[in-house]
Amino acid sequence: MSSKGEAASHRFWDRENAWLFAGVGAARMLDYASTRHMRNIGVNEWLLSNSVVDNRPLFVGIELAGTAASIGVSYLFHRTDHHRAERWVSILHIGVGVGGSIRNYTLSPSATTQ
Repeated sequence: MSSKGEAASHRFWDRENAWLFAGVGAARMLDYASTRHMRNIGVNEWLLSNSVVDNRPLFVGIELAGTAASIGVSYLFHRTDHHRAERWVSILHIGVGVGGSIRNYTLSPSATTQ
């Protein structure tokens, strides 16, 4: 049951969520590419260890798990009739992912690689 101010009930895999989840996946893959770029210019990873990021299959798996977790959190909000929060999970995830990627691409090469 939706409370006043909540978005209307809808099917979980509706068009809007499909686009939002595709956006989350795209943001995660952009994060993968920008983090690889960051490592290629000699900048150390600060959130994960360098060894995790440098292990490409593992890092792809972490990015895919992040996408799946985001969809899972959205589903929990959907099941509890918090439809506005359900959409905002993806919107925020996309924003943070793209923002972090922009940061990664604007970093200068490490002094040790120049």
